[in-house]
Amino acid sequence: MHVMLRSLAGGLGIAALAGALLAAAIQVQALRERTYPPPVDQQDAVYLTSGAAIRWLSGAYSAVMADVYWIRAIQYYGGLKRRLNPRPDASASAAPVAPGPTPYSQLYPMLDITTTLDPRFNIAYRFGAVFLAEPPPSGPGRPDLAIGLLEKGLRERPDKWEYMEDIGFVHYWYRRDYGAAAASFDRAAGMPGAPWWLQSLAATTLAQGGDRRSSRLMWEALRDSADNDWLRQDAERRLAQLRALDDIDVLQAAVGQWAARGVPVTDWPTIIRAGVLAGTPIDPSGTPYELTREGRVRLSPASPLWPPPDEPAAIVVQPPS
Repeated sequence: MHVMLRSLAGGLGIAALAGALLAAAIQVQALRERTYPPPVDQQDAVYLTSGAAIRWLSGAYSAVMADVYWIRAIQYYGGLKRRLNPRPDASASAAPVAPGPTPYSQLYPMLDITTTLDPRFNIAYRFGAVFLAEPPPSGPGRPDLAIGLLEKGLRERPDKWEYMEDIGFVHYWYRRDYGAAAASFDRAAGMPGAPWWLQSLAATTLAQGGDRRSSRLMWEALRDSADNDWLRQDAERRLAQLRALDDIDVLQAAVGQWAARGVPVTDWPTIIRAGVLAGTPIDPSGTPYELTREGRVRLSPASPLWPPPDEPAAIVVQPPS
């Protein structure tokens, strides 16, 4: 009996020591990665691909391990995005990408592991869906995986109307499926605690999907429902981009009118001297708009609002036959 107790105690001691060492290793790794982010090319492989297995191995420290994987996912996504999508100024060009798997191929596995380790990791679901849905080169262009991640969150937390709203957003903005978007907003509106305006958003999306006004309404809704600063600031940036598109439409019309009258429209100083404008027009960020030699008004690559959004195609209502 004493031998058995000693053996049991020894086993428990080893297990406790192993658990303590694992916890220490996880914390050291998290601190290291926060302080000294590893290069992007060292993050391209997920050596353990089963979130359930990692959760079992991490035991009581699965939430801490989820933080580690979340940090790696952010570094992996951000590093690749910087390499693949630099600002197109005179000195910048896209860094070459080594042959191998499709860029961002490890992003979903990292997010899946993160949310398996901590199934209530709200930020990982909502940010991760945005990362996954972004079109190349800013992301993998996988709205299907974004929706799958959010649906995984809904299975864990069926009361999170925000996840259903986000699914509607992915359908609207990235898949151009306005019927599915409206259905998702309608489902979100029926969930406990959902704001009243989701029902209006569903109706507007179904009637006017792709219209810039409905896009603005959607981003305003996302801004107002954001539960963290990053999502709120991203929505504000998208709204500023829409205001810039409105400005560009007005400026382009003015440039076209004056070009038809024989006024050179190759640069802003010429137009200002002609009395068409009082000064160089600026976008909502305070950066001057560009005017090309062909007379085309556009956002400057130096603007925080660059690149402009690829707007969804508006719904065309056919007259009755």
